[in-house]
Amino acid sequence: MKNATADFGVNTYSYIFDGSAADTVARLADQGYGGVELMFFPGHLWPAELDASALRKLRLLCEHRLRLVAVNMPNVDMNIAAAAGEMRAYTLNLLVQFVRCAGELGAGGIIVGPGKANPLFPMPRDRMVSYFYRALDKLAPLARQVGTRLFIENMPFAFLPDAESLMNVVDGYGDESIRVIYDVANAHFIGESPTDGLRRVRDRVSLVHFSDTTRQSYKHDPLGCGDVPLAGIPLAMKEIGYTELPMLEVISRTPDIDIADSCRRLQQAGFGRDDSAPR
Repeated sequence: MKNATADFGVNTYSYIFDGSAADTVARLADQGYGGVELMFFPGHLWPAELDASALRKLRLLCEHRLRLVAVNMPNVDMNIAAAAGEMRAYTLNLLVQFVRCAGELGAGGIIVGPGKANPLFPMPRDRMVSYFYRALDKLAPLARQVGTRLFIENMPFAFLPDAESLMNVVDGYGDESIRVIYDVANAHFIGESPTDGLRRVRDRVSLVHFSDTTRQSYKHDPLGCGDVPLAGIPLAMKEIGYTELPMLEVISRTPDIDIADSCRRLQQAGFGRDDSAPR
């Protein structure tokens, strides 16, 4: 069996406390991965901590050693559909910085959460949608201007957790440049069939995340630690024409070992690319 890591990308969530994004890119490139998704996090990758020279060096590093598929952020810290205008403004200001940074780094996309509802007494749905659309009014043109794309994610804690609601709202905005990232573990946790979800997002999906979880406790564990069903997903991804690398968003205290093992498990389940080119 060929090197399992080359057919997969790695999200750097597990490395945010261990060093800079540049150090992590070099570390993952040495392990033979095919791409990377960098997490925005202070001390790892943070716009206020990077001048133009540092951004150029990081972009060159990715161009020469490990393709930058996307950038991401811990969305639990932010909320673009919050009831408080101050929180929406704070989040949007950060997202504007992140989008500009994504463009300067040459990232293929930036992953954005649609916003979170109060679990006890949520705002009316149409109000949350309107706040989400207001954010897109600013972020979507900016993403086009700087040469990247918005990837909206299905998140269990967001107000659009499933493929159907996510696609209905994103399609309703009417901007074909806005894409979707589909997280298999997120779907499984809320009781959604990942194969059904992938087919629903087929017209907009640009990236697919993999990790493991159960439906009782929300995790992004190494594969094999939960009960996410992998059977049928490779066929569904081929059916919808997915050609990007599967992205491992595994959170672990021993990431080098656990992510490599997760790649092997995906490859054994039928994942991996032969001669397809990333889109």
